[in-house]
Amino acid sequence: MKPNPIICLLTLLFFSQQSVAQRTIEDPEISKMISEIKADNLETTVKKLVSFGTRHTLSDTKSNSRGIGAAQRWVKSEFDKYATASNGRLTANIDFFDVKADGRRIANDSKLANVMGTLKGTDANDNRVLIVSGHIDSRVTDVMDAKSDAPGANDDGSGVAAVMELAKIMSKRSYPFTIIFVALTGEEQGLYGAKHLAEKAKSENWNIVAMLNNDMIGNSLSSGTNLRDNTKFRIFSEATPYLETADEAKMRKLTSRDNDSPSRLLARYIKSVTEQYVPQLEVNLVYRNDRFLRGGDHTPFSQNGFTAVRFCEMNENFDHQHQDLRTENAVKYGDLPEFMDFDYLRKITASNLVTLANLAWSPNAPTAVGIEVKDLTNFSNLVWKAPEGKAPYGYQVLIRETSDAGWQKSIFVTDTKAAIPYSKDNFLFAVQAVDELGHSSLPVFPVPVR
Repeated sequence: MKPNPIICLLTLLFFSQQSVAQRTIEDPEISKMISEIKADNLETTVKKLVSFGTRHTLSDTKSNSRGIGAAQRWVKSEFDKYATASNGRLTANIDFFDVKADGRRIANDSKLANVMGTLKGTDANDNRVLIVSGHIDSRVTDVMDAKSDAPGANDDGSGVAAVMELAKIMSKRSYPFTIIFVALTGEEQGLYGAKHLAEKAKSENWNIVAMLNNDMIGNSLSSGTNLRDNTKFRIFSEATPYLETADEAKMRKLTSRDNDSPSRLLARYIKSVTEQYVPQLEVNLVYRNDRFLRGGDHTPFSQNGFTAVRFCEMNENFDHQHQDLRTENAVKYGDLPEFMDFDYLRKITASNLVTLANLAWSPNAPTAVGIEVKDLTNFSNLVWKAPEGKAPYGYQVLIRETSDAGWQKSIFVTDTKAAIPYSKDNFLFAVQAVDELGHSSLPVFPVPVR
């Protein structure tokens, strides 16, 4: 049978458009920022944090050389240095708050504190907020031991070092909206610093686009199995949102979006931009909120309705996690800098940077994203509204099979609708706004419309 020339032309045009759409655009300024992240700087920061002896949440707050208070004041003084280079856009503070004795890990009523560096956005009308965190407190085997040396090099000196390096580099640039760099406290005692900040953000109606929690991102050798890999790390993300309403649950079931919660969409976004910009680093998407028997500072944000994920090394080493310093049977235990891989830490810090920078320079996400279900067709018609604020250069329609973990295809369009030859019965979709340099918003999952 002779082929229909019109169908052939449409097919050619579609695949030509798709091949152009799949070309990645890299912002040279983001690449420059990546080059400024230094493993040596991260190592110096971790060793300085270790030098405070212990950073246990309930340790000394008065000494200038030992304990949680000295460590917090030092981090704040470093933020102050970055503030000078930011022309005043970065401000630093220690946010104190009171915690009641809980009969478990807080023996007495206590005053705790988070150390925050806030990089104010340049657009007064853009109220979006990004948060990146690590926890400054450390521990040994007995979680209530506030006296013994608890170096906390990897758990979580690595996360705090990453946050500080990001603040130093990113504060030299400007972004339309606010980025908060925070060293949280009380994580080992029950996520107290994160709870305080998340509840504050909720009560004050912060428009948090994403919260990136970094907890143990500097070790590449596993205990027991002796696997070593500094080319992969994990992103943990929740499935069903903690604050899902009855109507949202109904829509989730209707659209089969059990694997497309806001946090899962953020996790895929991190994977996409990381593997575009950071050589020799692959993101493993772990589809659970966190590991068994443990938790992280992203969880209180999720519990308060915010989109949050956890960055974590691929292979944990339990000989160097929550351990008293000792040597037994020729095995040295303890969370010390000598057991860390600082180039691995550099790469995961870069993953945070490319995620934050792409989001901070992106347009707002499209709104009212829908997929038409009024007709039985093998095409899918998506519609949406342009976002407020910065006008997008265009939009990416993301496509994947229902069984696939990540987006497989993307189609670029400039209109606020797209008709694509992929069946809505066989594929899942999302839409994100992009600018001329490829900075993209978080994807938005469509809902059925008639």
